Amino acid sequence: MIISFIHSFQSEWLKKQNSLASWLVLAGAFFTPIIIIIARLINYRQLASLYEKDIFWNQLWHSSWESMAIFLLPMGVILATSLITQIEYKNNTWKQLHSLPLGFTTIFFSKLTVLIVMVLQFFILFNIGIYLSALIPYLLVSAVHYPKNPIPFMAILKEDAYFFIDCLPIISLQYLISLQFKNFLIPIGIGFGLWVASLSALPWKFGYFIPYTYCILNFLKAQGNNKAATPGMNIHYLAIGYFLAFTVVSYFLYINKKEKG
Repeated sequence: MIISFIHSFQSEWLKKQNSLASWLVLAGAFFTPIIIIIARLINYRQLASLYEKDIFWNQLWHSSWESMAIFLLPMGVILATSLITQIEYKNNTWKQLHSLPLGFTTIFFSKLTVLIVMVLQFFILFNIGIYLSALIPYLLVSAVHYPKNPIPFMAILKEDAYFFIDCLPIISLQYLISLQFKNFLIPIGIGFGLWVASLSALPWKFGYFIPYTYCILNFLKAQGNNKAATPGMNIHYLAIGYFLAFTVVSYFLYINKKEKG
C-alpha cells in the first residue's frame, strides 16, 4: 500500500511538472518580493533609514504578506488546485489512470498530497523571496547597512504555519469541486465567488464560518486591524475541521461516482 502510494505520488508529481500550476507556484511566490525590490530600488534614498529600524524584519514580513494573505494566496490555491485536478479531464486519461493497478483511495490521496506539497513548496519559495527582497537592495545600494536585528525565525515559522493551516480548507473544497466537473472554469468560478463572499463577510460576526476568510482574518489579526469582526472561536481549529470534513465528503463522492472521468 505504501509503495503504491509513493509510486502514485511520484507519477502525479511528474504530471504536475508539465502543467501551468508549476509556473503559477513559482510566479506567485516571487511576485510580491520582486515588486518590493523594485519599489525599494526606485526609492533607494530612503533605504538607509529603513534598514536601521529595529522592526525592519517585522515590517518587511507584514508588507510582503498583505497582498499575499488577502488576494494572491487564496487565488493561487484556487487556480493551482483546479488546474492540477483537471489534468486528467484535459488529457482524457481518467479511464487510463483507473486501469492501473492502483486503488481509488491511493489515487485520491496521492493527488491531494501533491496539492498540499505544492502549497508547502510555495511557502518555502515565498519566504526565500522575502529574504531576497531584503538582501538584494542591501547589496546594490552602497549606503545601506544590513539590518542589525536578527531575523525572528520562530515568529515567522509560527505565522507561516497558521497561514498554511488556514488555506487547507480552500485546497480540500476546490479539490472536491474540481473532481465533480469536467469544465475547469466551474471550480475556478465557484472559488472566486466564495473568495468575494469572504471579503464581504469580514465585518459580519459570523463571517468566520466561511472558510475562505481564514487567511485574511489571520493577517488582519496579526496587524491589529479592526476591519474584520473578531472570530468567536479559534479559526485554525475550524480550518482543520473544515479540511477534514471536505476531504471526507470529497473522498466519499469520488469513490461512489459512477462515471469517474
